[in-house]
Amino acid sequence: MMRAARLLACALSLGSASVSWAQTGAATGTVRTDTIWSPSLGAYKALVVYLPPSYQTANRARFPLLVYLHGRTGSERNWVDAGRLNQTMDSLVRAGAPEAIIAMPDGDDGWYATWNQLGDANACRADTARREAAATYCVPWTRYDDYIARDIVSHMDTRYRTIARRESRGIAGLSMGGFGALTVALQYPELFAAAASHSGIVSPRYLGPKPFVSPPRYANTTAELQAAAQNLWSDLRWVMGKDTIGWNARDPGHMAQRLQQRLQQRAAAGVTGEPPLPQLMFDVGVADVYVDQNRDLHATLTRLGVPHRYAEWPGAHSWSYWQAHAAESLQFLLGHVAGR
Repeated sequence: MMRAARLLACALSLGSASVSWAQTGAATGTVRTDTIWSPSLGAYKALVVYLPPSYQTANRARFPLLVYLHGRTGSERNWVDAGRLNQTMDSLVRAGAPEAIIAMPDGDDGWYATWNQLGDANACRADTARREAAATYCVPWTRYDDYIARDIVSHMDTRYRTIARRESRGIAGLSMGGFGALTVALQYPELFAAAASHSGIVSPRYLGPKPFVSPPRYANTTAELQAAAQNLWSDLRWVMGKDTIGWNARDPGHMAQRLQQRLQQRAAAGVTGEPPLPQLMFDVGVADVYVDQNRDLHATLTRLGVPHRYAEWPGAHSWSYWQAHAAESLQFLLGHVAGR
């Protein structure tokens, strides 16, 4: 594990050297697109898959699985087209980092959660501004967490040579996908060993103060929830509902606390074999609109004694930030799921 961490740290320092390697024809991974049936959504969905350089030649080798989630208004292609995640992974591998398979699913604007109530499918189909065909976007069921944890993982473990166990799976995302990565991992700790978020909406009830100082204020009424959500209210009123019960059920800090309490109770009762809390990492730009939410989650997890890694960097809520810091989530996830 220490050797892997040193190799990954070395890879992160390579910077522009990785570009010259790519230009000289060094081995690179391959990117392909699958179409899968999702029982959780009742629709066919697109899935972009990165296969590491040795996948085609090391015919018996199996690889860890990383799942990368896009943000709101994004698509399954974002991490490759805008984030250059495949190129970043190739650079890490060339420096000696462990190889991994990466799945990048189409998550719509579904927030990677089971919605509090179904959206208006008829209105969705009538919306001419839709960026995707109604058959794949206006899904009859909105179980987006099950879609990621069950359908995507099942497809990847069946179709590709993954190491099909919790200890070899990690999940990450940006913005809405950062929220999804943390909440899916905390909801399904038996499936994911580690989770990472870039610029995530990670404390959706947070109202202030801004900038963050303790004690925080949280939304407690429908009007306050709408104020906390701001321009995301049109989504979150369907996903989380209009009361604090639904919002707390999907809040990463509350989810970590509930999982921690459950594990403590099970341990006190002599129950063994429970999957531990996933390893957590999240970062945010200091000019990001969600920086205070991230600071609040950091404070919450620190108070609870939940181990995690948190960082703030220069930057805003943009692809320039996510592209610059994608290597750090890859490093974190590989450090916890590779070689186990």
